[in-house]
Amino acid sequence: ALYLNLNLPPLLAKRIFIIWAISSWFRRGPSTPDPNTPAGAPRVPSRNLFPKNTLMDLYVYVSQEEVFSDFNNTETLFWFHRDLVYGDWNTGEGEDGCYQHDKELDIPESVQHNGSLYIHIYFTKSGFHPDPKRKGQYRRLSTVHSTRMLNKFKRRKFLKTKNLLTGETEADPEMIKRAESHGPVEIISHWHPNLTINMVDDHTAWVKGSVPPPLDQYVKFDAVSGDYYPIVYFNDYWNLQKDYYPINDTLTKLPLRLTYCPLSLWRWQLYAAQNARSPWNFLPEDTYEQSDEDQDSVKVALLETNPYLLGLTIIVSIVHSIFEFLAFKNDIQFWNSRQSLEGLSVRSIIFGVFQSLVVLLYILDNETNFVVQVSVFIGLLIDLWKITKVMDVKFDRENKIAGIIPRLVFSDKSTYVESSTKIYDDMAFRYLSWLLYPLFGCYAIYSLLYVEHKGWYSWILSMLYGFLLTFGFITMTPQLFINYKMKSVAHLPWRMLTYKALNTFIDDLFAFVIKMPMMYRIGCLRDDVVFFIYLYQRWIYRVDPNRVNEYGTSGVDHSQNNTADTAAATTAAITNKPEGEKKND
Repeated sequence: ALYLNLNLPPLLAKRIFIIWAISSWFRRGPSTPDPNTPAGAPRVPSRNLFPKNTLMDLYVYVSQEEVFSDFNNTETLFWFHRDLVYGDWNTGEGEDGCYQHDKELDIPESVQHNGSLYIHIYFTKSGFHPDPKRKGQYRRLSTVHSTRMLNKFKRRKFLKTKNLLTGETEADPEMIKRAESHGPVEIISHWHPNLTINMVDDHTAWVKGSVPPPLDQYVKFDAVSGDYYPIVYFNDYWNLQKDYYPINDTLTKLPLRLTYCPLSLWRWQLYAAQNARSPWNFLPEDTYEQSDEDQDSVKVALLETNPYLLGLTIIVSIVHSIFEFLAFKNDIQFWNSRQSLEGLSVRSIIFGVFQSLVVLLYILDNETNFVVQVSVFIGLLIDLWKITKVMDVKFDRENKIAGIIPRLVFSDKSTYVESSTKIYDDMAFRYLSWLLYPLFGCYAIYSLLYVEHKGWYSWILSMLYGFLLTFGFITMTPQLFINYKMKSVAHLPWRMLTYKALNTFIDDLFAFVIKMPMMYRIGCLRDDVVFFIYLYQRWIYRVDPNRVNEYGTSGVDHSQNNTADTAAATTAAITNKPEGEKKND
C-alpha cells in the first residue's frame, strides 16, 4: 500500500545482487599477482583432491562432543554407506545420485536441558577409515571431514500482557511460570528432523586466498599440498522455521532423516548466497532470527507458486525497488522546489507526521528488527522536513520555556492563508472529523475490552497504530475534497503519486502470491480505489494553462500578455480620439 512496504522485494533484490556478484567474480580473468611471491608471479591454481568418479565411503557419527574421536563406539555411528561415486548423478533409489537414511536417536539428558548434539561427516576414499589412530587405514589427503550442530537454539520471548480492565490473561499458566523463573527471554533448543548432505561436484582450479566470499568459508585447502578438499555442504535451506519444535523433557526420541545428494556448482552458489551473512554486520542476533522467519515467506512462494507467476514476481520486485527510489526522489524534489501551497492540504502533511511518529513508537515498543526501525525513522525525518516547507517555523527567543529554552513557533505560510485552500482544507477535516472521531472511539473501546496489552502506554500505541492501519486511508480524502472545490489537480505531485500507485499495484500482486493478513490485502485495494479517484479527477478537470502548477508557474507567459495588453490599450486609446486630435497626431 501507499503506507506499507513488503519485505520481499528488497530481500529478493539483495539476494539477486549477491548471486550476480559471485557469478561476475567467476568470470574474471587471471588472479592478481602476489607481491610476496618471487618476481610477482601469480599464485598457482589448485586441484580437487578427489578426482571425478572417485569411489568413496560415507561415515556419519552423532555425538555430544564438538570434536569427535570416539570412532570405536558403535552407538555413535549413525550411517555407513560404502562405494559412493563422486560426481555420480544416476544411481540411488530415484536415479538422481541421492541416498536416504532414517533413524530415531535417543535423547541424552543433557540435550533435554539445552545441551548440544553434533553430526560428524567423513568421506574417505574407498578402503580407508576416518580414524587417525588406525595406522595403514587412515590417510589425511583421502579423508574429508565436516561437523555441524544438529539442534538449533532459538529465542522465545514471553510478553506479559493482560486485559487492562480485568487484569486477566489468556496465556498458558505453564508459560507464565517459565517466564517468572527464566525471565522474559528464554533460549530453547529446537529440532528439525531433516538434513541434506551435499557433496559439490566441482573441479574448479581455485586459488588460495582468492576465493570470493561467502564461498571461501567452504573451500578448505591442504596446508602441505596446496590442493583443496571436496566441498561438503550441510543444506537446510528448505527447512522452514515453523517446522522446528522445542526439545524438552517430554521427548524421548528424536527422528532424523539424512539425505546424501551431489550438488552442482551453480546451485551451491545459490544456496551459499541465500545463507550469506556479513561477518562485519553490527546487527544483533535476534535480527537474524527475524530475517530467517521473513525468508520463510520467500521459500513458501518458491515451493507453492506457479513458476511463471514466480518469474513475474521476481521481475516486478526489482521494478518495485526502482519505483520506490523514484517516488522518494520526486517527493523530495517536489517539496524542495515548491513555491506556492495553493491546492495542497497542509493538514494532511501534519497528520502524516503524526502517523509516522505513532508507527515509530509502536515498532520500538514491540522490539521490531533494527532495519525496520531505521527505515521508519528516516521516513519520520522526511515528514518533519516537509513541515518546514508547508509552514513557517522559527524560534521565539523572547518567550522562552522555563526562561531557558527558546519556544518553537509554527505559523501558516502566506500562500496558504491568502488562498481558498485553507478554507477548503478546514472544511474537509471538519467533515472528516464527523466520521473519524466515532470510529476512533469505537476502536479504542474494542481494543480496551478484547485485546491484551503490556500496559496503558502499549494500549495507546497499539490502539492508535491499529486505527491508523485500518482507517488511515481516510486521511487521503481531504486532498480529493480540495481538488473537487478547486476543480483542478495541477497542484499535485503527479510523478511521485504515479510511482507510489504503481508500487501499490505491485503490492497487490505480492499480497496474493504470499500469505499475509486479509487486512493488508484490503489495505492495498482501498489505496487503489483512492488513486483511481485521483485519476478520475485528473480526467474531468482538464489542464488549464492559466492555472499555476506545483512549481508556481503556469503555461502562459505573463510578461508577453502584459505587453500585448499595453499595446491593445494604446491602440484603443488612439482609436477613441476625436477626429481633430487624430489629424494632429
